[in-house]
Amino acid sequence: MIKLNIHEAKTHLSKYLAKLKAGERILLCKRNHPVAEITALPEPPVQPRPIGLAKGRFSVPRSFFEPLPDELLDAFEGTHM
Repeated sequence: MIKLNIHEAKTHLSKYLAKLKAGERILLCKRNHPVAEITALPEPPVQPRPIGLAKGRFSVPRSFFEPLPDELLDAFEGTHM
């Protein structure tokens, strides 16, 4: 784990990005007291997700397309008293 003060991180962040990608973690400190930990994000999936993974597992009821009751609409709009 790399320990950096905020000034050092701001000045040389691009230098540390390669180390983050390689799996290293950075402990970010303010006046030598830890305040945050920086880690690399996981790599995005190589292949796009296929469409229709849940096909046939559920169906949308007809009531889904009916208008909402007035009292529920009022609650969403903040006019409900």
